[in-house]
Amino acid sequence: MRRTRILTAVLALAAGLLSGAPTALAAGPPAPKLAADTYTWKNARIDGGGFVPGIVFNRSEKNLAYARTDIGGAYRWQESSKTWTPLLDSVGWDDWGHTGVVSIATDSVDPNRVYAAVGTYTNSWDPKNGAVMRSSDRGASWRKANLPFKLGGNMPGRGMGERLAVDPNRNSVLYLGAPSGKGLWRSTDSGTTWSQVANFPNVGNYAQDPSDTSGYASDNQGIVWVTFDESTGTAGNATKTVYVGVADKDNAVYRSTDAGATWQRLAGQPTGQLAHKGVLDAKNGYLYLAYSDKGGPYDGGKGRLWRYATGTGTWTNISPVAEADTFYGFSGLTVDRQKPGTVMATAYSAWWPDTQIFRSTDSGATWTKAWDYTSYPNRENRYTMDVSSSPWLTWGAHPQPPEQTPKLGWMTEALEIDPFDSNRMMYGTGATIYGTENLGNWDGGGKFTVKPMVRGLEETAVNDLASPPSGAPLLSALGDIGGFRHTDLTKVPSMMFTQPNFTTTTSLDFAESNPDTVVRTGNLDSGPHIAFSTDNGANWFAGTDPSGVSGGGTVAAAADGSRFVWSPEGAGVHHATGFGTSWQASGGIPAGAIVEADRVDPKTFYGFKSGKFYVSTDGGATFKASSATGLPSGDSVRFKALPGGKGDVWLAGGAPDGAYGLWHSTDGGASFTKLPDVEQADTVGFGKAAPGASYQTLYTSAKIGGVRGIYRSTDKGASWTRINDDAHQWGWTGAAITGDPRVYGRVYVSTNGRGVVYGDSSGGGTTDPGPGPGPAPTGACTVTYKVTSQWTGGFQADVQLTNTGTSAWNGWSLNWTFPDGQKLTQAWNAEAAQSGAAVTAKNIGWNGNVAAGSSVSFGFTANWSGTNTKPAAFTLGDRNCTVA
Repeated sequence: MRRTRILTAVLALAAGLLSGAPTALAAGPPAPKLAADTYTWKNARIDGGGFVPGIVFNRSEKNLAYARTDIGGAYRWQESSKTWTPLLDSVGWDDWGHTGVVSIATDSVDPNRVYAAVGTYTNSWDPKNGAVMRSSDRGASWRKANLPFKLGGNMPGRGMGERLAVDPNRNSVLYLGAPSGKGLWRSTDSGTTWSQVANFPNVGNYAQDPSDTSGYASDNQGIVWVTFDESTGTAGNATKTVYVGVADKDNAVYRSTDAGATWQRLAGQPTGQLAHKGVLDAKNGYLYLAYSDKGGPYDGGKGRLWRYATGTGTWTNISPVAEADTFYGFSGLTVDRQKPGTVMATAYSAWWPDTQIFRSTDSGATWTKAWDYTSYPNRENRYTMDVSSSPWLTWGAHPQPPEQTPKLGWMTEALEIDPFDSNRMMYGTGATIYGTENLGNWDGGGKFTVKPMVRGLEETAVNDLASPPSGAPLLSALGDIGGFRHTDLTKVPSMMFTQPNFTTTTSLDFAESNPDTVVRTGNLDSGPHIAFSTDNGANWFAGTDPSGVSGGGTVAAAADGSRFVWSPEGAGVHHATGFGTSWQASGGIPAGAIVEADRVDPKTFYGFKSGKFYVSTDGGATFKASSATGLPSGDSVRFKALPGGKGDVWLAGGAPDGAYGLWHSTDGGASFTKLPDVEQADTVGFGKAAPGASYQTLYTSAKIGGVRGIYRSTDKGASWTRINDDAHQWGWTGAAITGDPRVYGRVYVSTNGRGVVYGDSSGGGTTDPGPGPGPAPTGACTVTYKVTSQWTGGFQADVQLTNTGTSAWNGWSLNWTFPDGQKLTQAWNAEAAQSGAAVTAKNIGWNGNVAAGSSVSFGFTANWSGTNTKPAAFTLGDRNCTVA
């Protein structure tokens, strides 16, 4: 059940896709005509899907909690809806590594403040250094402090922590533990600037595999947690006693008793293992420590729990089982702030038969387990599991005892009891966040109920997407959990693709004229790497592999489903008639080529490898290299054939140091024309044609007019509309994109850790905005004003302005008055200013054109006190708008 995180972007990095700065552009054609459309963005619901290594509750405000993911950003808990709100969707393409979160910290003095230490890899895979993001509005907006070293949200050891901590007495002081031998860092100005703590004596020395030449497993995991003893400080004064955990098996814990001026190795500490966590119960004066012989999150064969008495310096081994009987390490660790003496821990690396959770109510003197054996292999659980909200968590498995499904978890490095509610506990796994709200039943002899508490947190890495013309609107190929068939985008599918369960699905395709025929390929430790469906992906059966196959590669289905072409890893390109029971090698095309099918002619297939385009007209038996030139020389390329257009092919890809952009062929790949206005493009897809248009809508993740974004064209690429905005960027979106053939304007976007994002247009927006603002808008207008989040001293609101008149607007300016003294702090998708109680929000250029019947949306954060009454009236020029 091991689930690893996949970074598709590494493939692009290897080809130079994201390396360095863009090359200078020679003088060329005039800037492209760009328009803007207002889109609503949501996730196709999967709920979870990846590793959640950290959960943090605020210690002074009830129901304020955050979760961090290894590649998919950070989230804030929304108690009213029991959902998670994503906080880092504004991270853009160039900073894609900042979607990896190695630590998160919430300020107990000022709960509006939250910090995130971001960066995905410490080796060459991530070209940029890490940063500390800081927010004064609970993650609604951020400022960034760049660091002179890298951070590793997806590196070994990422479940240890938290590496980032706010002083609970003087909240302008923060500490950050760095990897890679970079030491301990401190900020004294609320995260604005950082400097190394020069006198900290140990930078760590543990690496998972020092011989790894990639730099991934060989990196020094460094300083892994910081814990304050709040009882040694007073409000406004720096806390005197600070504990720091170091990835060093012989010197794991250090302490300062003078607010960081000097540091000493904690005397008498255990040796031979790594301290994954250090959690302090200041009321009882105990520092609890969870140890493992490895850094995790996958490995760990031995572990111990220890308790350190801060007043006397006494160390006590409080392990719930003898070290000799462990086959796992300890990591998840929490105390009940309402019931001092109650402590819980996890056996994070107990893969089989299940993870284990331990609980003590006497400071570790005695323990009980979440489950235990009655007579092997039978076991008795103190809990019941209800995964009805995420039924795929059973994996469709039917294990033999003592294994059960769904599992209690794996990679359980995050474990937290709500500091305000002893009955609520949350813990992270390799696939979801589980939790309970009746934990007290544990001690009373009853059973507590474990359920997913993950809605809104979407953490899948997307490799491929398909939207057939009939059947399910969306089929996805995902890392770690295979993929899904979505019949309803707003509901979690009942099961991922099974029979077989690929650990990662690398490619999928359907027969254009027979969409019930679907094929997918993927990775599997043992077993076939290809599967077929004859009912639109609802049910599957395994194919057979040609000799030598080691990975899924790419696959293409003939337009009528009569044959398939497969380019797997470990073997050359192959073709087969029927459902792949007898594969034959294809000639004339190199191994590792990307393959696609013509969407009209069932015998025509295409391939691409290292700058060359290949064409087969005999069902994939033989390919010939096209004479087309000028295509990208590397393999960071995605291409697709247009449904309904024989020989109509679009190709996107390249790298900044060579050919890069979007190409179009109308002669089956014999020649390609590069679109002059598209500076960079990485994906291409098609959707339903716009009303009145004869050609399907194009979608791409691209750089056009100097701006990275998700773009749409309704006129074969002659003009483009940016349909996302700076608040919705999702880091790297270069794996796949597709429109919906049944819904105009709908687009499905791949992300690397934020799941499948889909957008729907509000309509209009395809008109060139022209050289500048026109006359003030005339005609009727309607405003919808909605407070989307509110907290002590601040709130976030969304405003939708609808043109209910009969003429298009070319520029707009909306005015209102705050009734209770609210003060703007930040706005997005509008230029906003405030004078006294009066507020003016203007378009920002790209969203100035609003067609009749269409809408434009913007948002803002503001401060408030006392009451937060909504504005009663809005004006657009001299017009009063209807308030919805």
